Amino acid sequence: MKKTIKILFKIFLLLSVAGIIFIAWANYSIKRQSNAYVTNYLEEIPQTKTAILLGTSKTLSNGFPNAYFTNRIKAAADLYKSKRIQYIIVSGDNRRKDYNEPEDMQLALMEYGIPKDKIFLDFAGFRTLDSVVRAKEIFGQKKLIVISQKFHNERAVFLARQNGIDAFGYNAADVNKYAGLKTNLREYLAKTKVYWDLIFGVEPKYGGEKILIP
Repeated sequence: MKKTIKILFKIFLLLSVAGIIFIAWANYSIKRQSNAYVTNYLEEIPQTKTAILLGTSKTLSNGFPNAYFTNRIKAAADLYKSKRIQYIIVSGDNRRKDYNEPEDMQLALMEYGIPKDKIFLDFAGFRTLDSVVRAKEIFGQKKLIVISQKFHNERAVFLARQNGIDAFGYNAADVNKYAGLKTNLREYLAKTKVYWDLIFGVEPKYGGEKILIP
């Protein structure tokens, strides 16, 4: 019995170490491969017809404003006003009647003076994979500027390029590293899952009719 327990413990230990190594490798690999395509500087962003603004909740669970949301909206507005893009796809979660990321982003962008007809809503951006693939398959965009925080852009740009999209990332301002600790820790696992999705050919949850961007 003791011998069996020792063997099981060794197997568990080996699997744990292998898992940690894989997580570290996946994060390093995605950061390295996307590094040349993400930037904090407007002047480094190529002129592109369309950007995709990745969704997050407008407010935190305690009711306070979500700095990730606020900073992404400002980044999108700056990019539009710099005339580097003409249209913005706002892609996010709308699986509940009382929660609508795309509409929240649309209204926030309009408050910055961006015309409503320049904003396209994607209500099925439940995951980053869904958002970037749908930008190509539903909205017909083969070149994109992705707008989110740097840690998120790294993953989104990597996914987009793996799916045949000429993608670049414009980094919104990050939040306090302690305030965003949970988000950053979750990102380590999200980057690891990217490879799982690629290996098993995971596709967006929903398709739909084509939406024409002029």
